[in-house]
Amino acid sequence: MKCLSLKQPYAELIVSGKKTIELRTWNTKFRGEFLIHASRTVDKEACERNMIDPESLMTGAIVGKSNLYDVKTYYSKNSFLGDRNKHFADSNFTKYKYGFLLKESKRLKKPIPLLGKLGFFNVEYYYELT
Repeated sequence: MKCLSLKQPYAELIVSGKKTIELRTWNTKFRGEFLIHASRTVDKEACERNMIDPESLMTGAIVGKSNLYDVKTYYSKNSFLGDRNKHFADSNFTKYKYGFLLKESKRLKKPIPLLGKLGFFNVEYYYELT
């Protein structure tokens, strides 16, 4: 199964169902279900902006799954900022041009420790979800 590694708190925001657009500098043709991996990196500014305690976040593990059903291309700063409540990013429009549209995000019952990789990578197993 495909897996995508994300910094915290973004992985947490996705598996909790709050974040429905994952921003990337690159596009993908992949569509379907994939696993969410929380990298060992925590964006403390994003935690502060979203009122999340960085110490409460799981890192270095697969924490859930989601379904990528489409990709949105951001052509203007206004459209990027218009989706801010869906992607939770700062106003850095020049960096992110693609929004992976997500649905049916769920948390694993038990996180699976794993080193992440860049881009989508393959994982052979995962545990039942809550």
